[in-house]
Amino acid sequence: MNIGNNNSSVCANCGKEGSDDEINNTCNKCKQVVYCNAACKKKHRSKHKKQCERRVAELHDIELFKQPPPAEDCPICFLRIPELYSGWRYQSCCGKVICSGCLHAPVYDNQGNEVVEKKCAFCRTPAAYSEEEASQIVNKRAEVGDPIAIYNVGNFYTDGSWGFPQDHIKAIELWQKAGELGYAKAYGNIGHVYELGSKEVEVDMNKAKYYFELAARGGDIKARHNLGHMEGRKGDRDRTLMHLMIAVKGGNNESLNTIQTLYLKGFTSKEVYTKALQSYQEYLSEIKSDQRDKAAAFDEEYRYY
Repeated sequence: MNIGNNNSSVCANCGKEGSDDEINNTCNKCKQVVYCNAACKKKHRSKHKKQCERRVAELHDIELFKQPPPAEDCPICFLRIPELYSGWRYQSCCGKVICSGCLHAPVYDNQGNEVVEKKCAFCRTPAAYSEEEASQIVNKRAEVGDPIAIYNVGNFYTDGSWGFPQDHIKAIELWQKAGELGYAKAYGNIGHVYELGSKEVEVDMNKAKYYFELAARGGDIKARHNLGHMEGRKGDRDRTLMHLMIAVKGGNNESLNTIQTLYLKGFTSKEVYTKALQSYQEYLSEIKSDQRDKAAAFDEEYRYY
């Protein structure tokens, strides 16, 4: 024990007791033990190493397996934004994210006439009708530090689309920046590149896992699903199910299907599968909207013409 009473601490190496101001050289990794000076910290390192590694791993898992906050509500209908991209759209003109139901809903003027010309509900910018125009709008948002716009430009580089050359290194640089600005899905994209590799990027599963974890902690449900499968390939079913259950609660249907497969093959219990089904149904009830259903039906019909 290295923490004393009455605002005093005990050096984990030499046992010297003193005030918190005197015994304040904390282990940089686990933050659990203190020393009176750097020399004591260095001497105690070999004895403390295993305990430190265990505690660091515990703290890592505490953060990793927290249920992330749900996606923000649509600022128009105030319902939860769906997980699937088909359920929401990013307005590159002003940076707002709205659900597909509100995006496709008809707009009426003050006389009750439907407005045919499509404009952003927030900044009133007309919709872009050419790839060049849309690209310019996204670039403007990226230049002012909009993380989703930066993420999208990274996507253009990885695909070689919208007039951008294909460059996975540049894409990773942009996704890294977007992730640091708070858009977790960008980290998930980096993980995906390292998982599969490319002409410019070698496969590196350690880096893939690192970036998937960053993304998952930030709420990227797809990255969470990928972590579940990575743990499954290692044979750790407990960690697999922990990841998949978080992903299901966030609306990932693939994770629900994986848990169903595990149950049918006898690798998990009926109770676990039932809990997963209940979590997914709760998610569906939170995003349910007749307006969104109409938008989805329209998109499905349009797809065949």
